[in-house]
Amino acid sequence: MAKQPDLPEPQLSQYEAMVATQPDVQRKGKTMPYTSLNGNMFSFMAKDGLVAVRLSDEEREKFLKKHPGSAVQQYGKTMKGYVEVPEEILSNKRRARALFARSYAFAQTLKAKPSKRKP
Repeated sequence: MAKQPDLPEPQLSQYEAMVATQPDVQRKGKTMPYTSLNGNMFSFMAKDGLVAVRLSDEEREKFLKKHPGSAVQQYGKTMKGYVEVPEEILSNKRRARALFARSYAFAQTLKAKPSKRKP
């Protein structure tokens, strides 16, 4: 995918590398990169460089205990189910791959949402 000039390059490269660890997952989004499965978004990168993944309640609680302050705030509200991926994880390929795999596994358990696109 082509580089977007309005997104921070280091985080964009790290996000794309993390997504690439799951061959079945395709990065989507032109202005806000994200991944989704069956209509459920499970990771994204905000314009400010924040990278977030969606986790199960149990995984999220464990994560927040290890990484306090990682709850994701967007537009003044907490995004339920998402945690911010700290730089120390995002820059570590092994840890980023493991976290993204847990997020992808959780996305596979979610009920599919019907597409809103016109055929």
